[in-house]
Amino acid sequence: MRAQIGLATGAVLRFERSMNGYRFTLAGAELVLRPSGALWWPAERLVCVSDLHLGRSERYARNAGALLPPYEVRDSLARLEADIEATAAQRVVCLGDSFDDAAAARGLDVEARGWLTRLKAGRDWVWIEGNHDPGPVELGGTHLAELRLGPLTFRHIAEAGAKGEVSGHYHPKVRLAGRTRPCLLVDAARAILPAYGTFTGGLATGAEVLARLMAEDALAVALGPVPRALPMPR
Repeated sequence: MRAQIGLATGAVLRFERSMNGYRFTLAGAELVLRPSGALWWPAERLVCVSDLHLGRSERYARNAGALLPPYEVRDSLARLEADIEATAAQRVVCLGDSFDDAAAARGLDVEARGWLTRLKAGRDWVWIEGNHDPGPVELGGTHLAELRLGPLTFRHIAEAGAKGEVSGHYHPKVRLAGRTRPCLLVDAARAILPAYGTFTGGLATGAEVLARLMAEDALAVALGPVPRALPMPR
């Protein structure tokens, strides 16, 4: 299904729902939200994911004694590998909070480190700084505060007034058909990605901070086998 929405700003947001994800245009860039929550930019052969929070179960056990199932790193990396293979991506952008804290990055086991090494091999891999992992990432790749590429800027936390911005941080979620689902928020100026990692929680679309950032005619695109768009609930 293809459609277009005229926004109050005068811009037009084009989108297409397909079996491979939800296609839309931001600042002239043709993008695809995959069912996993990864963002695919075909023209740049780029996959972007936000808020992996690798090592969350380890951090919980270390700091609070709370026990979460210990498979979250393997689960997140398996989904990321599937997205990279499905798209044949040559560039991967991890949009901040890739690790739950600096100690979680240092504490990755041999299996996880080897897995990341295989995923990075032959690809341009960019780690964007997040508020959970602001220090250097000693796992190879490039470490940046933000990435400007063509008409888009990739950063962890959205900035008021930005245009062509792709960010994360807020883990947006929307209630649809009685269930709360991670979602993409998108308007003519920006896209805020859902959290990609396991056990990441989320912030409802009605939160004041999201209402301030997103235009009145913003869409929430709920994740699922076929991502579904609806007007962003406030």
